[in-house]
Amino acid sequence: MSFVELKDIRVSYDGKQNILENLNISMKKGELVSLLGPSGCGKTTTLRVIAGLIEPKEGQFVLDQEELTKVPVHKRNFGMVFQSYALFPHMTIAENVAFGLKLRKEKKEVIDQKVAEMLEICGLENFGERYPKQLSGGQRQRVALARALVIEPKLLLLDEPLSNLDAKLRVAMRIEIKRIQQKLGITTVFVTHDQEECFSISDKVAIMNNGVIEQYDTPEQIYRLPISKFVAQFIGFENFFDVTRTTNGELMTANEVRIESSISTLANDTGIATIRPEDIVIEQTGDIQGKVLVRTFLGKSHQYEVETALGKLLVNGSDKQIFEVGETIELVFPADKVVLLER
Repeated sequence: MSFVELKDIRVSYDGKQNILENLNISMKKGELVSLLGPSGCGKTTTLRVIAGLIEPKEGQFVLDQEELTKVPVHKRNFGMVFQSYALFPHMTIAENVAFGLKLRKEKKEVIDQKVAEMLEICGLENFGERYPKQLSGGQRQRVALARALVIEPKLLLLDEPLSNLDAKLRVAMRIEIKRIQQKLGITTVFVTHDQEECFSISDKVAIMNNGVIEQYDTPEQIYRLPISKFVAQFIGFENFFDVTRTTNGELMTANEVRIESSISTLANDTGIATIRPEDIVIEQTGDIQGKVLVRTFLGKSHQYEVETALGKLLVNGSDKQIFEVGETIELVFPADKVVLLER
């Protein structure tokens, strides 16, 4: 049974172009669901609809069988964490975390107990008397998370909470967020534009494009089987070429190169084949020849831009054998790595 439901949501500003159009999504209790997409796709607007900061022109928002579409934000009992953290600089960490409980006029002993428990859960038990300026970015992020969670919200909303952290801290904090979310079993909506960040912690991912959800599934399923060219491009597929199914069932490109695929959403006889750079194999005898135009170093591998009969392809090769610019190489497209999409 769904715990969170957005039904046919439409949002437009000033009566002009829709920001969200017929958006539908459902979440189970305890899930961490990410909204992923480029800037302007509608993911933050969706989060604001859930929070009650925007009232949709049409549609319903239902939480735990209760319609909350017109319920104001301060009556929804949601925890929210934003990019800026929005901590009060003149308050100690314990006072920041206690803020929501004081607004609810909880008894002092209850506040002290809940704050102590939440500081421990978030790894801040020794920081209660410090001030925000005395903490690192990652620690301040955990304070914001503790403040959102201490009120025991029905729903936790995270709007790009890691975007102000450096790369190493981002990795550490996404693990922390998942650990805390699993420990408390709280249903969470996480907005991000970072695919790796999103896939690493989510139970489900909604990939958004121009106000609609292009694909909603588990990270593993989306990674293996994108259902549109937009989704494929967004999650790391780089090489695309048109294919046609012949009368004997073979897939051929416009240049008469035969392609095999065991992963297909193709219903028609024409479509698009795509494969990730790291899934193309460089071998002595391959499916197609190519000439190396550019070589770049990626750390664990080298990436080559290769001119072929299919056009320019990006191919990742191991550091065991390095190819020079101008060298001819042979490429193999494994059938279990080639994905067919509707054109």
